[in-house]
Amino acid sequence: MKLPTTFAASRGAIGLILALLAALVLIGISETGYRQSSEALTHIEATTRTRDRVNRLLEQVLDAETGSRGFLLTGDQRYLQPYTGAVAKIGQSLEDLRRIYPPDGPEASILAQLTREVQRKLAEMDLTVRLRKEGNADTWKFVLLTDVGKERTDAIRELATQLVKSANDAMNAEHAQVRRSLDLARAGIALVTAAALTAFSLYLRQTTRLKLADEQQQAALQQERDLLETQVRERTASLAQLATHLQQVREEERGHLARELHDELGALLTAAKLDVARLKSRMGAQPPEVTERLQHLVETLNSGIALKRRIIEDLRPSALANLGLVPSLEILAREFSERSGIEVACSLEPVDLDEASQLTVYRTVQESLTNAGKYAEAKQVTIGLHDFPNHVEVEVRDDGRGFDLRGSRPTTHGLAGMRHRVEAAGGRLAIHSQPGRGTRIFASLPKAGAGAPARIAA
Repeated sequence: MKLPTTFAASRGAIGLILALLAALVLIGISETGYRQSSEALTHIEATTRTRDRVNRLLEQVLDAETGSRGFLLTGDQRYLQPYTGAVAKIGQSLEDLRRIYPPDGPEASILAQLTREVQRKLAEMDLTVRLRKEGNADTWKFVLLTDVGKERTDAIRELATQLVKSANDAMNAEHAQVRRSLDLARAGIALVTAAALTAFSLYLRQTTRLKLADEQQQAALQQERDLLETQVRERTASLAQLATHLQQVREEERGHLARELHDELGALLTAAKLDVARLKSRMGAQPPEVTERLQHLVETLNSGIALKRRIIEDLRPSALANLGLVPSLEILAREFSERSGIEVACSLEPVDLDEASQLTVYRTVQESLTNAGKYAEAKQVTIGLHDFPNHVEVEVRDDGRGFDLRGSRPTTHGLAGMRHRVEAAGGRLAIHSQPGRGTRIFASLPKAGAGAPARIAA
């Protein structure tokens, strides 16, 4: 057994030596290419700045000419501001170019010609502007209409183009140097890659068993993750069913309580009101204090009956079963507007939904209005109900202060209960809000027999 072990160790040592040599060669090639490319990029950057300065000088000359001509043609002093600003910058631009180009360089003569032409152009523009200020119209018009200004501008543009071409030629040369460095690096990397592949093939045989062990461990971990995900899904589904059941029980308790209030408390209040009416009819003329007390009792009973009716409507809206969804929403909006003082606008279309879905829409609008009245500080609320072939859309929008969805807790303003109610009906709920820009609550519910739309997160 010693011979195979020794041979494996020897093979591993050879692979390590080859890998080290390949790494050293690769570092040398990389450093050489990096140094050459860095120098070339530095020259390219300097050449680019030079070209930009030449183009900036040409733009400044054109800006000065545009400003002067605008002043000559209109007489508006505002055109002198870009003119004087451009003239002030031209001198600095020429000075920058003189510092860039060496005196003995091939571009020095071109720069000297460019400087003379720019000075002549500035002198021409200064003369015409001065004549315009002095009111010598014939002279400045004569100067303006001659081709002298155009010839000098063309000469400036031609000289600037020569300088730009010289800069471009220098940039192309540096680009060629970068390409040569890249070609050299590519050839060296190809050789090093061949050596590295040889070392890697030796190393790969020794790591096969480790890879197999790692794959087995990953498979075991994946099985554990799948098991945990299955348990989480089952627990989530169980909690969702429980929440739906509790919501149904809540609605049933509300309906039972509403019926009890209507049958028992309603009968008591109505009987008391009838008794007071009989007393008033049989007592005849009474002292003002007795009459006032009886009237106050009647008003108190009326308030109790109205309170009983409002509580019953909040618990189980009778208008929903008797009148339908659209009239119920109109009544809800009107009563909310009267209580809160908030203007409510409705855009409601007749829809075809089962009783449970109608109650879901009603509760969604009711909760949205409650949130708008309590927290939003809104001045106007808009309720929309729109019918489509396969689904119904309901929207409640306010112009209140809004809130940050990312910073709010999941149960803020009862949004979690509202979302669960809509999703339990097979719909989807979306909430859009930003601080200072109001809140928009949008719900979509499928009709009977239509596929439920995909749920989304707000």
